[in-house]
Amino acid sequence: MELKDAIRLRRSGARITAEAPDDVQLAQYLALAAHSPDHAALRPWRLVTLRGADRERLGAALVAGFGDEPGSDSARRTAGKATRAPLLLGIVAAIQDHPKVPEWEQVAAVVAMVTTLELVLFDAGWTAMWRSGPGTEMAPVKQLMGVGPSEKILGWLYIGATDPDGRPGPEQDPDLADRITALA
Repeated sequence: MELKDAIRLRRSGARITAEAPDDVQLAQYLALAAHSPDHAALRPWRLVTLRGADRERLGAALVAGFGDEPGSDSARRTAGKATRAPLLLGIVAAIQDHPKVPEWEQVAAVVAMVTTLELVLFDAGWTAMWRSGPGTEMAPVKQLMGVGPSEKILGWLYIGATDPDGRPGPEQDPDLADRITALA
């Protein structure tokens, strides 16, 4: 597949089957994504894989963070969010002290890497959806994911095989005329 086609066709897949890349495949995809723009090659990120029961532990941490009553419908819905894909990849910005690379630029490098990883996964036949929300700031979730004082959870990449019945169709190229201006 040509890069332009992958960019145009890739969509976040909300309906994901039980298959996911294994750790060896994931490492290969990440090796490609690590070539994304990154001032000073800091690689200001780390990734946390959650499979099987680890997803349930994340669900329990989300329930605790939201203060849901254990066993309630709300708690079941909250916990279920972490099991919507067979593989979750916790995206952690690992901000470093650097005289030339401010925090915002390091976060941009993380975003560039994740965007590239999504395209690499798509090219390999997988789907991925980046999800975030208030869980990224919750103490029980941060503790579970081992988040340090200079780190921030930016969300989770939900990864798996696309349910063929749930694959979104291609979109039209957007009209961007009002987004491009010349210096006045």
